[in-house]
Amino acid sequence: MQRLNFDVDVVDVDWGAGVDPAVLRGKLQADYNHEIKAVCVVHNETATGVTNDLAELRSVIDACRHPALLLVDGVSSIGALDFRMDEWKIDVALTGSQKALSLPTGLGIVCASPKALEASKTAKSLRVFFDWNDYLRFYKMGTYWPYTPSSQLLYGLRAALDLIFQEGLDNVIERHSRLGHATRLAVEAWGLKNCTQHPKWVSNTVTAVLVPAHIDSTQIVRQAWKKYNLSLGLGLNKVAGKVFRIGHLGHLNELQLLGALAGVEMVLKDVGYPVKLGSGVAAASAYLMQSTPLIKSRM
Repeated sequence: MQRLNFDVDVVDVDWGAGVDPAVLRGKLQADYNHEIKAVCVVHNETATGVTNDLAELRSVIDACRHPALLLVDGVSSIGALDFRMDEWKIDVALTGSQKALSLPTGLGIVCASPKALEASKTAKSLRVFFDWNDYLRFYKMGTYWPYTPSSQLLYGLRAALDLIFQEGLDNVIERHSRLGHATRLAVEAWGLKNCTQHPKWVSNTVTAVLVPAHIDSTQIVRQAWKKYNLSLGLGLNKVAGKVFRIGHLGHLNELQLLGALAGVEMVLKDVGYPVKLGSGVAAASAYLMQSTPLIKSRM
């Protein structure tokens, strides 16, 4: 936004913390002339594994009777976490094909509310490649795309959505909740801590694990890849070298997660952390045995 020359009021928080509704309330209440045009928030912050409460933020905007648009980065949340575009009156939501939709990278997917579409008609900001008006004009013509589309990815998206609807979106969200909780139980059993500072912010799509000061988390990620063909996420920016990340989103089931957790335990042992092999897997398994339902299509 800054590179597009917007006037941006960046509200920083500690890494591992979520958005403070009180700060948002204070800024909106002080904006008597309604100069703030939009509130922008990341739903699920992947570097630290923090999920923000969009319903609470919407309630703050409504309580202040402020007309600002609510713009949401839902790249690592939409299709995996509870996300209610209409109920929470989200005006613009963005996601990508490579996260919960389980596709290769390449598609950016945007949904805009009638309020946002109306606002775009008088907006003065420069727009070129992703100008909504171009897309809307081609929608009316029946061709849907102002440029050559990524046909293979669109066919893949159709198949991915079929899988989601076959399982049922509510069931998909519940599955991610189980996988997230199981991962956190494993982390606790290893004697490690979640980077997320409060349970209300924990993410059900990614867990950022803090490592002891004498261990470089980059070494953990490299060892996992080079020895066990296990892909873990690096610590980024302020938490580089301090955390590694376990992704648990998309077309992933309980047994796949347990295999990944077993791999993490072996890596921790390799780098000298005194983990008891099987401890995290046992904690996650015990929970998943009790919480995983029968597959409805096979009952």
